[in-house]
Amino acid sequence: MSVIESNGLTKDYGENRGIFGIDLVINQGEMVGFVGTNGSGKTTTIRSVLGFIKPTSGTVKVNGLTSWEHSSEIVKQIGYVPGEIAFPDLKTGVNFLKSQAEFLGISDMTYANTLIERLQLDPRANLKRMSKGMKQKTALVAALMADPPILILDEPTTGLDPLMRVAFLDIIKEEHAKGKTIFISSHLYEELETTCDRVALINNGHIVDIANMSALRNRTVKEFKIEFQTADDYNRFANEIFEVIRRQEQYHQLTVSIPADRAGVLLKVLKGYSVKFISEIPYTLETHFKKILMQGQGDIKNVQ
Repeated sequence: MSVIESNGLTKDYGENRGIFGIDLVINQGEMVGFVGTNGSGKTTTIRSVLGFIKPTSGTVKVNGLTSWEHSSEIVKQIGYVPGEIAFPDLKTGVNFLKSQAEFLGISDMTYANTLIERLQLDPRANLKRMSKGMKQKTALVAALMADPPILILDEPTTGLDPLMRVAFLDIIKEEHAKGKTIFISSHLYEELETTCDRVALINNGHIVDIANMSALRNRTVKEFKIEFQTADDYNRFANEIFEVIRRQEQYHQLTVSIPADRAGVLLKVLKGYSVKFISEIPYTLETHFKKILMQGQGDIKNVQ
């Protein structure tokens, strides 16, 4: 069952700025990432989903309710971390979290306190004087503490140090395992690669690809870089039956692309050569999306 669904979603600010024809379906219990450069349209899309922005055309719905018309109902089901955090005029993080708890009808702060401990947050700090990282942690606790069924997170790890980023991603993985529906934007490919079921790439306001992470991790083709001890072995191997996709003759190196089930055949053939090293080249989400952008393909495609 779809939880978030956009059809032809467009917000045109003029001069080719905005989002255009966004078609995206996020199913219940699915974690979908959203990646793109600054200004590509991530935040505009997210604010449209929440009903904060009225579309120029097209629709976006959350649990069947049109976002713009039912924003006040929709946000009650969502834990949201905005890309730009602006706190109300309250003295400390404790005051803010208490006011959020009252607004959300939370009487048991056990989970909030657990999150505070795991994120190493000191909520007694003055809200106005908090560092970027502290503000981010406070916003994360506020978004998660009501245990909402939907999480929408706009660049949630911005300002967190590497250890806290790992701690936060572990928390999000746990939320996903509970069956929550999560939509998370980031400019860091590796964050989305390790957490999401699918990842959408947005560029210049258009979704240009949606990668299925399971398919990407289990590609039927693998690439191996091989370096030979001698030029003779390098030249001799180049005449083998394998597809060579890159040559670096000065280093006696070449890269081959083979079906995953033929890796054993490659290793068997290499026994007849003097090999300095062989390594598999990982096909990452970043590699995939950069390939898509270089090809200049503008249609939604799913990784096979």
